[in-house]
Amino acid sequence: MIPERTLFLGKATDAARRLIGMVLVHGNQRARIVETEAYVGPHDLACHAAKGRTARTEVMFGPPGRAYVYLIYGMYNCLNVVTGPEEFASAVLIRAAEPLTEGLPALDGPGKLCRALAIDRGHNTVDLLNPRSPLRLELGEPNRIRISRGPRIGVDYAGAWALKPFRYMESGSPFGSKPRLGLASKAPRLIKARP
Repeated sequence: MIPERTLFLGKATDAARRLIGMVLVHGNQRARIVETEAYVGPHDLACHAAKGRTARTEVMFGPPGRAYVYLIYGMYNCLNVVTGPEEFASAVLIRAAEPLTEGLPALDGPGKLCRALAIDRGHNTVDLLNPRSPLRLELGEPNRIRISRGPRIGVDYAGAWALKPFRYMESGSPFGSKPRLGLASKAPRLIKARP
């Protein structure tokens, strides 16, 4: 079942929590999302939209639920889900996922995830909420999971914004990227994986 678009219309931080437990599907490959990072808008100095509207960031100003795929270090693709109302550029990075398809390697980082699931910049702007799309999101099993939060990774250039606790991970998941959040973190909140 495809998530409702309204789940992605609000704050990126809310969407980042809601994405935990959802299933990312590409063709016949399936992976359950266990880690995300929120980029909350142009005022967030770690967000690509902080540098303005460009050809690269144009998709972030569009409707929620679209894929924003970009290249880092000249070699790794990263998949984001656009959030918020149109014209307000925010997104959630999918950092890690639990492989659900036999034979999938570790998906414990955004570059590894995209490489293993064959996601590249050709998927930029794809509607992830279209049930006919080969790259899409699906609701996971309805359950309650503990989610821990901490600072984002690799955004030291953003000053105080680098310390914002906008990274979310299923507590204690062995499938998250390092450093992992959860078992050693303080009192993770119990939330529903989906509304």
